[in-house]
Amino acid sequence: MRSKMVRAALCFLVWLGLTYPPHWESAVVGLAASVFVAALTGSMFIQRPHLLGHPGRYFWFLIYVLVVVWECFKANIEVAFLVAHPKVPIRPGIVKVKTSLRSDTGLTVLANSITLTPGTLTVDVDRENGVLFVHWIKVASGDIEKATQAIVARFERILLKIFE
Repeated sequence: MRSKMVRAALCFLVWLGLTYPPHWESAVVGLAASVFVAALTGSMFIQRPHLLGHPGRYFWFLIYVLVVVWECFKANIEVAFLVAHPKVPIRPGIVKVKTSLRSDTGLTVLANSITLTPGTLTVDVDRENGVLFVHWIKVASGDIEKATQAIVARFERILLKIFE
């Protein structure tokens, strides 16, 4: 029950942020929608609500957002260069990378962050073995350790502090 209340409160805060400046009509609809979504999703998202009270996780989340924005910017420049210079050889392929993340939320955020970064796309996640299969537009190395360093390491060290 507590996790549903936390989820409803978070949904409502997001609603208020998206509909700023708030009006009472919008707030009533947002509160109803937030309660409905929280009841509908059950215990899907917040499996360990006691971790929400650690302020350090919010600090690392802000750092993570900055890292993702920076990595997306760099990847956009690299992909634009590849498109603008068709003679530059590309080597697309699917690589296997390892992760030490185990929580569903952490793995999902990592996979989505990789996919959000241009030039990479998470194809499959093997939770039991801590492996992700990533389509990479310019495979630099087929070695699992080198590919992990190039794709996953920049996100994983921060995500461990947030979700594990």
